[in-house]
Amino acid sequence: MEREAVAAVVKKHLMEIVPDIKEADLDMARSMKDLGANSLDIVEVVSCAMRELKVKVPRSELSKLTNMDGLVDLLHTSIQNRP
Repeated sequence: MEREAVAAVVKKHLMEIVPDIKEADLDMARSMKDLGANSLDIVEVVSCAMRELKVKVPRSELSKLTNMDGLVDLLHTSIQNRP
């Protein structure tokens, strides 16, 4: 799966869960919190994205992330390293 497809999944779930976010406002270099998501929203976005992508990422890895690009990279790497 291409990195752009992973990014599209993350964006889709973010816009579904936080309806105030417009696609034009999405800056992958920013955190979801900066874009208006609260902590529960962030957990739901990450959970939905992992479920759709059929990948699991340890919480310890997720806690190191600072922006959406990092999340996309982590999910993409996890997909690539899947057995």
